[in-house]
Amino acid sequence: MRRTRRSTVALLALSLLGSPASMAQAPSAPRASTTATPAAPSQAAPVSDTLEQRLVACAACHGANGEGSRRNEYYPRIAGKPANYLYQQLVNFRDGKRGFPQMVYFVRYLSDSYLQEIAAYYSKLQPGYPTPIKPSATAAQLERGGVLARHGDPAKGIPACSACHGRALSGMQPAIPGLIGLYPDYINSQIGAWQRGVRHAAEPDCMAQIASKLSAVDVAAVSAWLASQPGTPTSLPAPESKQKLPLACGSQDAGARRAM
Repeated sequence: MRRTRRSTVALLALSLLGSPASMAQAPSAPRASTTATPAAPSQAAPVSDTLEQRLVACAACHGANGEGSRRNEYYPRIAGKPANYLYQQLVNFRDGKRGFPQMVYFVRYLSDSYLQEIAAYYSKLQPGYPTPIKPSATAAQLERGGVLARHGDPAKGIPACSACHGRALSGMQPAIPGLIGLYPDYINSQIGAWQRGVRHAAEPDCMAQIASKLSAVDVAAVSAWLASQPGTPTSLPAPESKQKLPLACGSQDAGARRAM
């Protein structure tokens, strides 16, 4: 099974890189035979070398329109997120700041300009949002999650999610992602990745600072609450706020410089 999975990943990576003509197999020479030669099968139509065709590699996990999917593993929604955020994440995978093996494999040899093109493509997609997940959390846990998302916990130095990710939690231009439409186990795992030092962002890494102050109980509560919130086609990233963020955020600053 492992060999089959690796083969599938390799084929998807070739899709993302493109399919050069030199990889086509040459037809083998016919063997001498006394029987009639069967008619040659018709050749399949050539595959167009377009960005959409190459991104079939991404669609295998993230969905045909970047809507995300949840199977044995979970793959986040990437459609409609700010282009600069998506670009930074692709660069982080390529350069070792994030470590999901399949993503590293796909983007390892891709140029900055190609990654920008991919990010811009997904940022413009607006598929429907999934039905909010009915949480298994208790009412008290959901209440705590809602308080953290909307108000934070000043006593612990934890700002509200909405202070950076927008009032509608749909993200903020140029480089802060939306939180609605994500699965609770994905949100939980990413906060955990920051806590363990597995995920990194541009310094100052504001999410690493916030994650370090969250208890396991609070992580579960806010993950469940966020996943229970509905999204609509109008849930777009908010314009860049002129209001100062609660923490200095290197990724947002880098995104703003790139957007100029």
